[in-house]
Amino acid sequence: MYEQLLNLDDVRINFSAAGMHVVNIVLAFVMFGVALGIRLQTFKSILRYPKSAIVGLFSQLVALPAMTFLLVMIFNKFITPMIAMGMILVASCPGGNISNFMSQLSKANTELSISLTAVTTALSTIMTPFNFSFWGGLYVNFINKQAGHALQELHIDNFQMFETVFILLGVPLLLGILTMKFLPKVAEKLKKPMQYFSILFFIAMVVMAFSNNFNLFLKHIFYIFILVFVHNLMALSTGYGLASLFRLPPINRRTLTIETGIQNSGLGLILLFNPKIFPPDIAIGGMLFITAWWGIWHIISGLTISFYWSRRSHK
Repeated sequence: MYEQLLNLDDVRINFSAAGMHVVNIVLAFVMFGVALGIRLQTFKSILRYPKSAIVGLFSQLVALPAMTFLLVMIFNKFITPMIAMGMILVASCPGGNISNFMSQLSKANTELSISLTAVTTALSTIMTPFNFSFWGGLYVNFINKQAGHALQELHIDNFQMFETVFILLGVPLLLGILTMKFLPKVAEKLKKPMQYFSILFFIAMVVMAFSNNFNLFLKHIFYIFILVFVHNLMALSTGYGLASLFRLPPINRRTLTIETGIQNSGLGLILLFNPKIFPPDIAIGGMLFITAWWGIWHIISGLTISFYWSRRSHK
């Protein structure tokens, strides 16, 4: 399995400068669409329900990266360094923008879901670079002897990552909130189409990125599928487990499960395609495959749970 996954690292998936500009602009529109569902009043829910919100933020920003690091340590002998770093990158990203739709479908606390998405997205300008550098650094320091030279070549410009995350998330988020506040009718009309567009955009980006390496993707999808399945299941379980441990209401347990298990892996791909953060001479194919398949799988797993809960009462 290790040798099979190691072959993925040498896959070169490069976007042209013009292509990257298009992807960045479209992603900014996607994040703008996420913000259209955020009213400034929704942040008051965090004050009204501080316990659920605090547990939710802890679950996403602290517990998920920590549990991912533990999972990486457990599977260390079976996964490559780039696969491990891809898992850490996904766990460092903020909540995915379709989690609010899934929470609504699940009969969960949608207001709490929107609040958590808004806060984690806003904090991602700081927390995504921090978590990736912190947990990735621990992995390099503790696994370096077994990992060989692969991780020694990985150099990440933290300032560039912060700048990229701020431009792609922070600015569209602010514009979306302002639109919702001053042009509520326009925001309501755009919200649903933007939600569906974001899903189609991510799938299109994955297809575009791997179109020249589709045979290789199919060849190794079995191993990638297992890793992402276990990782995503752990993320969903972390959210539900913490919510249950702190005895949150059943409706909020559903919300935390979805919020922790749905990650903005589209942002992860954008960061991976940025040559100023990950130089082209570094073989990061394993990170790309993990991040891309996570984005597809969490839609499947999230909708499956949502449909199941939609047919069941909170009791």
